[in-house]
Amino acid sequence: MIKEKIKASFKEQENSGTNDLLLFNDDYNSFDFVIESLVDVCEFDSLQAEQCAMIAHYKGKCPLRSGGFDELLPMSKILTEKGLTVQIS
Repeated sequence: MIKEKIKASFKEQENSGTNDLLLFNDDYNSFDFVIESLVDVCEFDSLQAEQCAMIAHYKGKCPLRSGGFDELLPMSKILTEKGLTVQIS
């Protein structure tokens, strides 16, 4: 039952048009690593990446990008592989 709800949620996200890629705060990645990852994956400049890292740190999460599910999924996968906590919503 839970797996069906998760699959339905992903289907809704895929079909909704606009989604957000969110970065969540964690206690194990350094600011430098997060900034470096955002520069590499999201193509942010270092100032923008630093601001996103600070927002996530102090507010718990930060929207990185908005767009279609298919556009955000590759970035989400790479950031997750690097150990960052992200979500497409």
